[in-house]
Amino acid sequence: MHQLIEKPPKKKVVIIGGGPAGLTSAYELSKAGVESVVLEKDHMVGGLARTINYKNYHFDIGGHRFFTEIKRVEDMWREVLGDDLLYCQRLSRIYYRKKFFSYPLKPFQVLFGLGIWNSFMIMVSYLKSRISPSKSEETFEQWVTNRFGKYLYTTFFKTYTEKVCGIPCSELRAQWAEQRINGLSLLSTLKNSLTKLQSSGKNKVVIKTLIDNFYYPKLGPGMMWQAVSNIVQKNSSHLRLGADVEGILWSENKVEALEVKQNGHREKIRGTHFISSMPLRELIQKFKPPAPENVLKAASVLAYRDFLTIALIVNKRDVFQDNWIYIHDPSVKLGRIQNFKNWSSSMVSDQDKTCLGLEYFCFEGDELWSMSDQELIELGKRELSTLGLADACNIEDGLVVRMPKAYPVYDSRYQESLRIIYEFTNQINNLQLIGRNGMHKYNNQDHSMLTAMLAVENILRNDNL
Repeated sequence: MHQLIEKPPKKKVVIIGGGPAGLTSAYELSKAGVESVVLEKDHMVGGLARTINYKNYHFDIGGHRFFTEIKRVEDMWREVLGDDLLYCQRLSRIYYRKKFFSYPLKPFQVLFGLGIWNSFMIMVSYLKSRISPSKSEETFEQWVTNRFGKYLYTTFFKTYTEKVCGIPCSELRAQWAEQRINGLSLLSTLKNSLTKLQSSGKNKVVIKTLIDNFYYPKLGPGMMWQAVSNIVQKNSSHLRLGADVEGILWSENKVEALEVKQNGHREKIRGTHFISSMPLRELIQKFKPPAPENVLKAASVLAYRDFLTIALIVNKRDVFQDNWIYIHDPSVKLGRIQNFKNWSSSMVSDQDKTCLGLEYFCFEGDELWSMSDQELIELGKRELSTLGLADACNIEDGLVVRMPKAYPVYDSRYQESLRIIYEFTNQINNLQLIGRNGMHKYNNQDHSMLTAMLAVENILRNDNL
């Protein structure tokens, strides 16, 4: 008798999240001819990398440079966008003590901007950090101080970083710095300032925060992800907006289905494989039956920093020349300002006007988050005037967009929590975690996309996954 060989079931991949990671998964699967369904809780794609269109003024939720050393990621950008991927020259500055300083820092500009005494103290502090560095580099403060000295850390890093993260730099883990400004030091900054020469080929070292040029879609990053969503829907994949995943149904070592609510209707969506970019804390809390108690406790510890953008339309052709400005002034709550016309002129409908994006970092439910939209717009007007960047009388319109869970927080407890959670999720054979929030890792867009590509490789390679 011939033994019957049972064929593995046809793959159907269910993807939670329609941001860069989730949509990259769907894109890679569609190229391989594998069916997928993307479940996006919001009513538009792109996640944090979306672009809002308000009266034909386009603005990002933060600025999203398209720069990567990962060839397959850049290839995807080019495949999708073609000639709509612009090549941009970077200009960004720091606003500190009513003065502007180029960022990346230019040492001679710092010398003249801060004065001889402050510059002398910066050098003394830096030499001290080199002679007697902190033996421990557990915190952001220790990591930066070892590379720049205490004086420069206090001057140019502390205030802004604490605005972004919402916790003292003495509590923020060093991994935040390793991911955001890896390779950066006073010496590397000085070298970058004195010479713009870069090595080529395999030996080329690029410090992301020092790059002078980047790519950017003609109509913002949302243009990329809307195009990807259109492509995948034409190729055996489905996109469901407003689809809220309320339950992860699992047994033993696999996910069986998801409980989804959409337009007031609840249903179960089954699949052979599941990919999640949902915030990790939420994912664990949605398991049915519940995840083990220690895993639930670990998930409850994970913290997030939330974010809101106040887009203001200014009745002025030129406000400032930068792509963006970091606001290190502690007298205002504002963290960073984007000038979207300087990223792409197509971002504004009227070239005699300017669209600014004022970025505020907050916690969901705090005083800033809970202000009304009109109160926030008035706050933005006041702070622009305080900084001398725009007169309130020239601001003719505005819009507020809130973005919960924009940044995973790297506090003193997150690493141990992740260890416990990963021990649990690694036992679930058909579930993979991707992206910034899905992995609770402060990834850039390109790294989030790479996690998605690797997850798809795993699915295509292993029928038993």
